[in-house]
Amino acid sequence: MKSRIPVLVAALVLTSNAFSQGNTSFKAPRNEWGQPDLNGVWNFASNTPMQRPERWGEQEFLTPEQLEEELARQEAAARAADERAALAVELDADLPTGPQVLGYNDFWFETQGLGENVRTSHIVYPFNGRIPAAIEGAQVQRGNQITDTPNEIRPVYFTVGGISKDGPEDRGLSERCIVGFNSGPPFVPSLYNNNVQLVQDRNNIVILTEMIHDARIVAISEKPALDDQIRLWSGDSTGYWDGDTLVVETKNFNGYRQTFSSTGKNYDMVLTEKFTRTALDEVTYEFTIDDPSTFTDIISAVVPMTKTSGQLYEYACHEGNYGMLNTLRGARVAEENGWDLEGR
Repeated sequence: MKSRIPVLVAALVLTSNAFSQGNTSFKAPRNEWGQPDLNGVWNFASNTPMQRPERWGEQEFLTPEQLEEELARQEAAARAADERAALAVELDADLPTGPQVLGYNDFWFETQGLGENVRTSHIVYPFNGRIPAAIEGAQVQRGNQITDTPNEIRPVYFTVGGISKDGPEDRGLSERCIVGFNSGPPFVPSLYNNNVQLVQDRNNIVILTEMIHDARIVAISEKPALDDQIRLWSGDSTGYWDGDTLVVETKNFNGYRQTFSSTGKNYDMVLTEKFTRTALDEVTYEFTIDDPSTFTDIISAVVPMTKTSGQLYEYACHEGNYGMLNTLRGARVAEENGWDLEGR
């Protein structure tokens, strides 16, 4: 399939302020084969929105004054939330009784980026920083952590939540431990487990995401194209070096996942990822999604990743076995007792 990525856009992404704000004279350290060294564990947590709030228009970065105002606004909102919570305790507010279905609270969330990042959004193309319009008829599925999403489309294409509890095929892909909600590809900042480990040798690089411990082995060499009938959950990836940037192109997705956000099926998606060592402790990760059966335009984003000294431990996902059994068993008990866990 012919790519729709304009040369101008590709050049804009590579020469964006993500690089000009940093040390442009930086020379990436080399491994024993003379390649830029990308080895290590990298954190891509972020409090920057993926889509740009409309009030910023095509402004890609905040000015120092705007950043100060934004931080003050966030602090005021946090204080107001704390005051409301304290007032509820003081008034001995009535707490809900009976069976409750709740999501994680903020204690477990990892949404503060490491280092400085004054972007107004991770999406840099379209230039308004927002997801382009979907093709007419493109499938849309949205899940959530707490209640099931009424939907008769099976299998479930979204990651978090489900459409019912009649069987495992009604649960989201993350609950079934098939894919994580931030592991991609492309991997994107989310609630937690925002870490990826890169392991290189001369001819391959392994991209290991913490979430659902997904590992892609990317050949950094020419290899025969995979037969179009062979389709994979994470696609088929091939890499090459463009100067000091590792470029990874992925095709042959199986079509059982959304293309991006809540929209589409990724069967026709072509994903281009770029990894550039821009500082001793930073890799700039870029990705471009091209799926003409889902969106009217391509999507390009920039996500800074910061090196950490920690190790990547196994994310032992049990929802696909013990958790799934208890989810379905709990639903049968709720039905027998007439409990309304969904609040409907």
